[in-house]
Amino acid sequence: MSYKSVFARDLFKGQVIIVTGGGSGLGRCTAHELASLGAHAVIVGRSEDKLKDVVAEITDDGGHASYQICDIRDEEAVKSTVSDTLRDHGRIDGLVNNAGGQYRSPMRDISTKGFEAVVRNNLLGGFLFMRETFVQWMEAHGGSIVNIIADIENGWPNYAHSGAARGGMKTLSETAAAEWAHVGVRVNCVAPGVIASSGFDTYPEEAFHYIRGLAKRMPMGRFGNEAEVSAAIVYLLTPAAAYVSGTTLRVDGAGPNARQTLELEPASNQHPYDGFHRAKPVRS
Repeated sequence: MSYKSVFARDLFKGQVIIVTGGGSGLGRCTAHELASLGAHAVIVGRSEDKLKDVVAEITDDGGHASYQICDIRDEEAVKSTVSDTLRDHGRIDGLVNNAGGQYRSPMRDISTKGFEAVVRNNLLGGFLFMRETFVQWMEAHGGSIVNIIADIENGWPNYAHSGAARGGMKTLSETAAAEWAHVGVRVNCVAPGVIASSGFDTYPEEAFHYIRGLAKRMPMGRFGNEAEVSAAIVYLLTPAAAYVSGTTLRVDGAGPNARQTLELEPASNQHPYDGFHRAKPVRS
């Protein structure tokens, strides 16, 4: 089997695209799709075992990938990762800032240390990769950056730290889109809603019980999947999005549009996009 992408084969032939957080979840799926379309996917993360496994999967499927071990919060490590990628591959056509994470907590209980840790993970790390990719390559050659944020429309109760960081990444992306447009660099965001992925496994049972019930509050009556997010990312990297920059593409099943005035009807005729041939079963 191979990735069932809706995009043309060889679309990214000869291109090099970095995917942070590529060892699992959305990053793993996106790296697979990009590789299936001809790109060399450079996946970045902290767990060498996970990165090796994903590179092996992509190679077995006939694609091209390599990995770089990097803590995205470490400025020198990020600088080295970008320079090493250029040394090894000679170019960087795209950057997918996907790495991040958070934990569920009411705002009143978030410690200063916890707040700072989540912001460093979801905002600082993305900024460092954006800046270094731009300075070391894209300023002279152009390129496309896609930053993965989250469904932060109308705030994000119980995730104030992550909502603040993701909101920062959104406005950071809008600013970069304006400052860097003149040299051919596009910067956009993808905002996933509740996506069934390996990220579910990071939550304790109490938090997961809450998350599991969210599907009933979605107009589509279901969670999204990794391939549906990856397709949005890939679109923003393609030439078809050549005049798209500074925007945020929501992939959330219209979740934020379900106001209290709307009584949700039972969902029917739902056809999830089953593109990822190596999708792993998720916690249920």
